[in-house]
Amino acid sequence: MKTQELFKVLEQNQDKSLLFEYAPNLLVGANYHITEVKHMTIDSIDCGSQADAWKDTVIQLWESPKELGKTEYMSVYKALGILNKVGKMKSYTLDAEVKFEYSNATFHTAQLFVNDFEIRENNLIVKLAVEKTDCKAKELCGVPEPVEETVGASTEPCCSPGGNCC
Repeated sequence: MKTQELFKVLEQNQDKSLLFEYAPNLLVGANYHITEVKHMTIDSIDCGSQADAWKDTVIQLWESPKELGKTEYMSVYKALGILNKVGKMKSYTLDAEVKFEYSNATFHTAQLFVNDFEIRENNLIVKLAVEKTDCKAKELCGVPEPVEETVGASTEPCCSPGGNCC
């Protein structure tokens, strides 16, 4: 989701509570705070020696240990106020991908992308997901794309001698 798309969803749902689902059926605690907004510029070289550059907006969520047991989530209105204040101090790149940085005692620190959102009752639930690393230069480096098995494919284990994927 692009930063401008997030703002549009927030602006259309200011009367709702803002929840984040960081894994299927697991919500960031109601004790979360927006603790940082990063305007990131990535300037990279991939394994095929190809240069690339892009921008991301990374919004950090943190659960306050002083507010454990809190049940009332931050309102979309309040979150939008925080994000707008940041935007007045440092302009957003509106076509930048937006990610949320989060961790807790059982979930590693990760930058999660917005997979979807859902309106459920009086809640706006932003559904986050982990993005796996990938090789951007597969073709240049000769990395074959995984072959999907089709019906009738060998039932021989993949890594056995004569297996169908090695």
